[in-house]
Order: sequence, then structure tokens, then C-alpha cells
Amino acid sequence: MRIHVDAARWSALPDLHELFAHRDLFLTLAIRDLKVRYAQTVLGLAWAVVQPLATLVILSLIFGRAVNVSTGDVPYPLFAIAGISVWSYFAFVLKESGGSVIGAQEIVRKIWFPRLIIPLSKAAVGIVDLLVALLMVVVLLAWYGVVPGPQALYAPLYLLAIILIALGLGIWISALTIRFRDLQHVVPFIIQFGLFATPVAYPCSIITESLPKWVQVLYFLNPMAGAVEGWRWSLLGVGDPGGLCWLSLGSGLVIFVTSLLGFRSVERVVADLV
Repeated sequence: MRIHVDAARWSALPDLHELFAHRDLFLTLAIRDLKVRYAQTVLGLAWAVVQPLATLVILSLIFGRAVNVSTGDVPYPLFAIAGISVWSYFAFVLKESGGSVIGAQEIVRKIWFPRLIIPLSKAAVGIVDLLVALLMVVVLLAWYGVVPGPQALYAPLYLLAIILIALGLGIWISALTIRFRDLQHVVPFIIQFGLFATPVAYPCSIITESLPKWVQVLYFLNPMAGAVEGWRWSLLGVGDPGGLCWLSLGSGLVIFVTSLLGFRSVERVVADLV
């Protein structure tokens, strides 16, 4: 007697063919969330400009003027917006992914589909804000007359790394929140703390030149630390994308791969837990 085993269903990693087959649902959820986000708001899509701009003003006043952080030949507003642009996307994905599966419990209980689509659709919505923030970066580059050097060829790779890191942590949080509901209340604190534990408002040199080696290692275990430093280097030519930055990128890769494994294990019982 032969026993048929559905390899796709019991695979440790998500079935990409299955995800592609449900692309219409993915697009429907993403478009719905995008419309809901800006529905009945006075500024509408302009909020995608207001939020990073407000953050830029605050950081410029604190770190650019009060603390007077040295950014070399790069004007501080340009230095800061390079970090804010990608950090805003990262923070959005973490915040929205946390309770995404729980928030979609009605559809989860009624029909079967790859549950990974839910946090992925949240991340897709954030791409709109990311593109607007990147446009702000381009505007400030033109305003200050800064032309990226040949290292700008690495910018898409660092941007992809940041997106994968955001996805990895977002997927992990969405999977863990299914079992531990209190986690969704911890996420805002993680985002707030992470902003200052990541070189968004200051260069990594502050850490590497003044703190012991073991502290530096702990710092760069934050996957966004090396990713943001490398992203800013690719645009402005400041910072050092080598050294312990590779530890951050390796940490991000581990988080992304393990998030797929972790979510897959929870996916089989998610309908019973939500």
C-alpha cells in the first residue's frame, strides 16, 4: 500500500508555487489595506511625506544642532533622511505585521490559503511610503548638489537587504503574536528603542571608535545597523560598510530564513489559535 505525502504542505519552507497561485488574494488584501489607510484622512497620501519630514525636523534639531553630530562633508538633513527613509519602512512593517494574522481571523477561519500572504501584503503596502521617502532623498540630493559616486551601484542590494530584514522580523512577530498576544504591545517599544540602536541619526563611527569590541558586536547583531550604514554609504559615500556590518547582514539573513521556518510551523494550526 502506498501512502501519498503532500510534500508542499509538509515542507519546512513556504511553497512559492502556492503563493504565486494566490497572487490575486495578495493584491486584493494589499490594495484594500492601502485604501483603508488613507481613507477619510484630510492629507491622504501626503501623510507619507509628513511623517518622515517630521522625524527629519526632530532629529535635525536634536542631533544636528543640540548634539552637533559630525557627518563629515554631508549636510546633516541629507545624512538623516537617508536613514529615515528606510527606517520608516522597517518600522511600518513591524507595526503592521504584528497583529496582521489575528486581525484577519474571520477570513483565516473560513477559507484556506497560504497565511504568509497576510504579513506579505502588509509589507507591500509599506512600499508606497518607501517610494515617497526615497523621492525625498532624491530631492535633498539635488538641493544640496550631491551626486552619488560609483558605490551607488550597491544601493539596490542594500535596499533589498533592508526589505528582507523587515520582512523577516515582521513575519517572526506575526507568527509569535498568534501564540503570545502580549507581543503586539511590545512592538512599539521595540521600534522606539531600535531607532536609537540603529545608525539613523548618527554614524556607526560613534560606536566603533568609542566603545569596547564586545559592545560593538552586540550593537551589530542588530541587522538594521549594518544595513542602514551600508545603504547610506552607497548613497553618500560616508561610513564604512565593511567590518562588523557584515555581522548585521548575516544576522538579517538568519532572521529571514528562520522566520519562514517559524511561520510555516505555526501556519498548520493558525486557524485553531486565532
